[in-house]
Amino acid sequence: MKKLYDFLNYLVERLLIIIFGLMTLDVVWQVFSRYIVGRSSSFTEEFARFAMIWLAILGAAYLNGQRQHLAIDFLVRKLPEEKRRKRQRSIEVFMAVFALVVMIGGGGNLVIMTLQLGQYSAALNVPLGLVYAIVPFSGLLIVFYSIYHMTQRKPEETQPLEM
Repeated sequence: MKKLYDFLNYLVERLLIIIFGLMTLDVVWQVFSRYIVGRSSSFTEEFARFAMIWLAILGAAYLNGQRQHLAIDFLVRKLPEEKRRKRQRSIEVFMAVFALVVMIGGGGNLVIMTLQLGQYSAALNVPLGLVYAIVPFSGLLIVFYSIYHMTQRKPEETQPLEM
């Protein structure tokens, strides 16, 4: 399971880097075309919006897998070791259930519905179901990460974010 965890981390990291790079190029092109060329490109704003959606949702799933998500764990850190492990496992269960019901169930339903209705984006003319597909995909990642963390002998603690 560790090899799959490492492989998924590698893939998601690369995908996030690619999305961020494309979004950066898109915004630079938007500024260049608007102020230097004098004509704004029609697709750049929509692409930047879709890239930001993917970056935020996929990035949240990735950070969840790294245990670097936003957490208020001051009181949890004060618990004895055994209670802290139980609390971490219950948190993982709640996150997995949320991801399963809301992200996979609800997000999957949204993807299917928008694909069936044939909704397309205005400028890029891509099916909106493909844009929304990141929600159930990220939900699957969160469920996998939760299962992975629950099966570890000594659950890792949430890592504080460096500022």
